[in-house]
Amino acid sequence: MAVIDADAHVVETERTWDFMDEGERGFKPVTLVAKDGGTPGREYWLIGNRAFPKNENVGTGTSDASREMADVTERIAHMDDLNVDVQVLYPTLFLRPLTAEPEIDQALCRSYNRWLASIWKMGKGRLRWAVIPSVHRIDKAIEEINFGKENGACGVFLRAAEGGLGLANSYFFPLYEEASRLNLPICVHASIGNFALWDQLERGLRFKVPVISTFHSLIIQGIPKKFPQLRWGFVEVSSQWVPYALNDLGVRFRNRGQPFAGKDLMREYRMYVACQTTDDLTHVLECAGDDSIVIGTDYGHHDTSSEIDALRKLKADGKIPPKAAEKILGDNPKALYGL
Repeated sequence: MAVIDADAHVVETERTWDFMDEGERGFKPVTLVAKDGGTPGREYWLIGNRAFPKNENVGTGTSDASREMADVTERIAHMDDLNVDVQVLYPTLFLRPLTAEPEIDQALCRSYNRWLASIWKMGKGRLRWAVIPSVHRIDKAIEEINFGKENGACGVFLRAAEGGLGLANSYFFPLYEEASRLNLPICVHASIGNFALWDQLERGLRFKVPVISTFHSLIIQGIPKKFPQLRWGFVEVSSQWVPYALNDLGVRFRNRGQPFAGKDLMREYRMYVACQTTDDLTHVLECAGDDSIVIGTDYGHHDTSSEIDALRKLKADGKIPPKAAEKILGDNPKALYGL
């Protein structure tokens, strides 16, 4: 059985922006270094008139060369040490809104995607990734996910409240149709894509709660039924909330006089959630079944979701049946990402 890390990361560096076209070079993020106040020496990305922390969420137990993909061979060697066969790579900087300017956003996404394509080519099939479309223009977003499909991407990265719109909004339907045609899942990672919500929400909530709300909204508005072949992933928000969400949805469906699939809903709607080893997985699996849960290490980061040895721990600690653990480590992420 292949062991798949369903949530690993790359940390962007100046090399990430080397793939911009000549006419886009003026959009490159500028590196700032703090001198007075705050933490002297701390670096930031300057994009437009906003500064974003650079290398703030850096994981212990991983090297700079491995996190930043300066040495892909070292990254793969570390995967071997962790008994991981495949990692699915997500961004770091792009977990937040970066700019409201369509041209800048498109240039950033295009360069990032070409950087990841180059990493995939060096990874010999073991480093897959989620392509980032700039959604300001859906036609360009569709072009970008086609590029991703041709270059090792196994998912489409979207943020909660992308561009100020909920992901159940019909604006995104052409993108969903194309992702379905390409056999690429929509992957909603812990993130937020809207400056208003970013500025309002408390730091510990802004990355997590909007993703849970997106899961709920997609189901209550029947979006998975509109795209019956499309898969959905909800990553790095734990799975502890799934029993609550399913219970709440069940009440709402019954109040409407509509049938509710209950434990089978996530499997029927092709929705997957990444768990953490700190979750009460026995309860989660009782409520959601064992076909829709995956797990990741959050490789490269250091936050509440990070656990570099999570996959080995899940298999070894015996808290859930071995068959369920095998599904979470291999079968389910293989199904989610179409590997």
